[in-house]
Amino acid sequence: MTDREEIEQLASGIPATKKVTTRRKSSDGTRKIILDAALEVFSEKGYDGARVDEIALRTGLNKNVLYHHFGNKDELFKAVLEHMYQVIRERQNDLQSRDLDPVSGMRKLVMFTGRIWVQHPQFLRLLHSENLLEGRHVKQSDVIYNMYSPLTATINDLLTRGQAAGVFRDNIDPVDLYISISALTAHYISNRYTFEGIFKMSLMSPQRIKHRLEHAADMILRFLLVDPAGHDGSKGC
Repeated sequence: MTDREEIEQLASGIPATKKVTTRRKSSDGTRKIILDAALEVFSEKGYDGARVDEIALRTGLNKNVLYHHFGNKDELFKAVLEHMYQVIRERQNDLQSRDLDPVSGMRKLVMFTGRIWVQHPQFLRLLHSENLLEGRHVKQSDVIYNMYSPLTATINDLLTRGQAAGVFRDNIDPVDLYISISALTAHYISNRYTFEGIFKMSLMSPQRIKHRLEHAADMILRFLLVDPAGHDGSKGC
């Protein structure tokens, strides 16, 4: 039975307004099934190694259903990236940093960003694959671009309030700062296997991860603070 036939069978005998809702719910559910399977395959094998046939096999759907919803492999990969960026940004939106003093808010932003990489390691694998493609899908996506305006605004707010209070240095670029936060937190996760082999130690225990994120937060704050020695950046958290 095709996707369309299944929808029509489910919707038979239902009033027109409810049929539209049923179709929409069925379509949304099908898209989610496809995105979940595509996320698994793309994160395991990268863009080049992934095959639409395998994604279809994992969903239990006909391959034509995937093409109906996403058009082609490129569009499907872009949709997976947009989905994961949305998950990440929704988590970052929970930060509520504007209710905190600038130092505590910045520390919390670093810790929050680091935990995202721990909780969603498949996102890092997707980013690695996309960077090998020179970011072509991200560059095509206005959705992803627009997601990051609120994050930049949050960082700007923390910097502005910190500078007005005389605790943060002036002339800090928010984009450079976020790239540094990502580098200090994501690199640890994406390279953990080689680090563990080199240093003969486990890096993914809760205690070790907490230590690493606190280390990253301390480094960011020591860069930002006008007087690092005279201000305990861990206070108020």
